[in-house]
Amino acid sequence: MSKSIDYEVSSGNVFRDLGLPDADELDIKANLAIKIGKIIAQRGLSQIKAAAVLGIDQPKVSAIVRGRLEKFSIERLCQFLTRLGCDVNIRVQEKRKSARGRMRIQIAS
Repeated sequence: MSKSIDYEVSSGNVFRDLGLPDADELDIKANLAIKIGKIIAQRGLSQIKAAAVLGIDQPKVSAIVRGRLEKFSIERLCQFLTRLGCDVNIRVQEKRKSARGRMRIQIAS
């Protein structure tokens, strides 16, 4: 006998897949935090040094790299990226359909 494994194909947004409200915002914040964490790691910065660069205290850096993002807005995470020397571009495009728009982010490598 072979076992059948049940699974669902992801929408590409784990928060949407879990049925969480504000899934687009949560996904964007998570991706911004991942990028911040990668930059900190690539530069070999301690959390204390990263905090100095970002203009925050070390516990907030810890929260970001651990994905505890409730207290951070998308705007604030973008500001942190600019302090790390990144350009942040926001593009608004009107949809042709009358359906609700969506938020998404594309992070260059």
